[in-house]
Amino acid sequence: MEIWGLCILLFSLFLSVNSIMFNLAPNTYKCLKEELQQNVPVIGEYEISEAPGQKVDYIVKDSKGHTLSQKKTSIPQHQRGITQEVSLITKHGVDVKNYDAFGEAANLKPIETELQRLEDLSNEIVQDFAYMRKREEEMRDTNESTNNRVLYFSIFSMCCLLGLATWQVLYLRRYFKAKKLIE
Repeated sequence: MEIWGLCILLFSLFLSVNSIMFNLAPNTYKCLKEELQQNVPVIGEYEISEAPGQKVDYIVKDSKGHTLSQKKTSIPQHQRGITQEVSLITKHGVDVKNYDAFGEAANLKPIETELQRLEDLSNEIVQDFAYMRKREEEMRDTNESTNNRVLYFSIFSMCCLLGLATWQVLYLRRYFKAKKLIE
């Protein structure tokens, strides 16, 4: 019975972390994008495999192109290097807050701290659903607008085709009458 509890605990720990691993060749770029709601706190940690004489630069920007965090180093272009493995762990929303420090500062019992964390988590879920509902409405409006445009374009195309077909029949009829092939 204790093993199942330990397995469930370990499994839940893996679910609460967003981790990305990739290989980065020397003198190359890797762009990553994560879509978040406005005013959501985000923290991240990265780990890079060791490579003597090689350094990795990073820049974190928001959606408007403003630089949030940056580390730049100079690397000679002529230096040959090896591919490095990069591990990136990000946390956002409720996962960012340190509830242990919050509970100690507010003199809360452990159960009260856990209830505060659950309340914040439920509020975040409600906000996520509201955001998804808003995005769904925007996408539905875009879909309906596109549907109307396709309908009008189809009607216009059919009218053009009917007009061209009529013109072609009349033109050929006149041509064949002029050549006296038909009466």
